[in-house]
Amino acid sequence: MIKLDVTEDVFALKDVFTISRGSRTHARVVTVKLTDGDLMGWGECVPYARYGETVEGVIAEIRHLADAIASGGIDRQSLQERLPAGAARNALDCAFWDLEAKRAGRPVHELAGLSAPTALQTAYTLSLAEPETMRRKAEENAARPLLKLKLGGENDIARLEAVRAGAPQAAIIVDANEGWTAELYSEIAPYLLKLGVAMVEQPLPAGQDAMLGEIERPLPVCADESCHDRASLAELKGRYDMVNIKLDKTGGLTEALGLREDARAQGFSLMVGCMVGSSLAMAPALLVAQGAELVDLDGPLLLAEDREHAMHYEGSMVWAAPPALWG
Repeated sequence: MIKLDVTEDVFALKDVFTISRGSRTHARVVTVKLTDGDLMGWGECVPYARYGETVEGVIAEIRHLADAIASGGIDRQSLQERLPAGAARNALDCAFWDLEAKRAGRPVHELAGLSAPTALQTAYTLSLAEPETMRRKAEENAARPLLKLKLGGENDIARLEAVRAGAPQAAIIVDANEGWTAELYSEIAPYLLKLGVAMVEQPLPAGQDAMLGEIERPLPVCADESCHDRASLAELKGRYDMVNIKLDKTGGLTEALGLREDARAQGFSLMVGCMVGSSLAMAPALLVAQGAELVDLDGPLLLAEDREHAMHYEGSMVWAAPPALWG
């Protein structure tokens, strides 16, 4: 008998976090626990309104499977067919992995046939704000090797110039969160390259990005909202240079590892990102991020407090989760 427990947890943010679609002061996450006797595996997801998800809806979706999980009618493999890619499946999938590791007395990376994870450098995100505010935040984080800027509104060039002034040595990537047009990308891409921008994430709305395959892309483009799982890849060829793998989009570690393998085979560069969540959400993502060209697992750095046994961050370096947390 596996007992399912699913709850909402709320983490206060250090600062207001703003993207082109809105602002927040707290991270609302869903936590799943699977208990088998003295063993407990758990996982976390962040429901995302952009994909029609709510905390309440995701909790209901997970609880609907409680009886089937308790009776052994659902395991991690069958879960892939029972739920679509998304937040609900992510939390359950990662909880199953954690429980499997504890049953086996072996870490998740060994069960998945992976090498032991090493520490990685993560980007640090500066949320959308007025140029002077973003310059000030850039100055505070100027020693970080890689900054990620949330853009997608008027004054984006002024914002970028302000950040470059505040952090002249940092590498920069930008995330437009579907807030640009193909014309705007073509117009400003050369200038962004001169300012040292290495990549732009999701400049056009998902479903309206075919133009990316018809224009020159001097500034590499990464698919975020346009890339969910392996089924997404067919439409991304010729439009994007990189894909952003997030477990809340893939529906968990299982599909994320499959997406990583297929994306590599099809010639895409890899970025592994996250929603704003705790170390429990970053732990499985760090396994996927091994070997990726870009890593954006800074969620816990944006929180005022993290979970107990949190992952260790030092500057922009992040270490694998301690066994007391996950995996």
